[in-house]
Amino acid sequence: MAEMVSNKQVILKDYVSGFPKETDMYITTTSIELKVPKDSNGVLVKNLYLSCDPYMRPRMRNVEGSYIDSFKPGMHISGHGVARVLDSENPEFKKGDLVWGMTGWEEYSLITDSKLFKIHHTDVPLSYYTGILGMPGMTAYAGFYEVCSPKKGDYVFVSAASGAVGQLVGQFAKLFGCYVVGSAGSKDKVYLLKNKFGFDEAFNYKDEPDLNAALKRYFPEGIDIYFENVGGKMLDAVLLNMRIRGRIAICGMISQYNLDIPEGVQNLMNLVAKRVRMEGFFVRDYYHLYPKYLEMIIPHIKDGKIVYVEDIAEGLESAPAALVGLFSGRNVGKQVVAVATE
Repeated sequence: MAEMVSNKQVILKDYVSGFPKETDMYITTTSIELKVPKDSNGVLVKNLYLSCDPYMRPRMRNVEGSYIDSFKPGMHISGHGVARVLDSENPEFKKGDLVWGMTGWEEYSLITDSKLFKIHHTDVPLSYYTGILGMPGMTAYAGFYEVCSPKKGDYVFVSAASGAVGQLVGQFAKLFGCYVVGSAGSKDKVYLLKNKFGFDEAFNYKDEPDLNAALKRYFPEGIDIYFENVGGKMLDAVLLNMRIRGRIAICGMISQYNLDIPEGVQNLMNLVAKRVRMEGFFVRDYYHLYPKYLEMIIPHIKDGKIVYVEDIAEGLESAPAALVGLFSGRNVGKQVVAVATE
């Protein structure tokens, strides 16, 4: 008989309407066998770090036809994470391997249907594979370089710019030779954008009663590239300020995730008048570029040309509060939950 161990899990109580609360989730303890069933192609992992990401909020709704399945009430939720392999029936992985990919919000996970990436670079913090070296990093890379088709000297605007993706987009744009402005939701985050990440300018959108006027102040000649993380009123204001043949990459719309009825966008005619290309994208379509991304980003991290800020919550019990905090801007940088030591 294989060893059985207790396994704490974060469970979704029921589908969530409006702003999520910590009480929409709860911690329970089950047990799990430390052995992968034969011929299952499965991988059993011990989770080390879990990633809190805005896309997880729509999964708390009963939504059909989405690019990713809704969570099931009464079941543990899932997300990207970093883990160590304890047992494997998958020939690509062996005991002791470090991996990142989609895993459960629990101490141990049996993974049979998820794309996992083996971690080879261990001379950087393992938690980075929930962010700069994981899904958010690939999102920033694919969105900026592939979707936005940047040119040196472009005027670039990034919303939610201090978050897991935005902080990287701004730094990529600066390395590329662009003028970069970011928006965030607090004075401290604005300071971070200008003094840590090297943005040319930054502003607190909460202090701007007229977003259109604010953008005209920072972009008197208009915006070439907008990396969209927010939606709603911000997108409407940006549409008024795009330059001819500008590009908008839609990564997410966090301002809309807690609304039962999404806000309408009224300035779409500007796409026609200014010949603007607006494109949504899904990072999974670009994972084939991951080796190329690592070749670029690892040296930049080691040379200090790219910096990354994390907000780490300790323990699985802290995971519900950490996830909910994303939607009030409580986190500073990439929100990570540390589940276990390496």
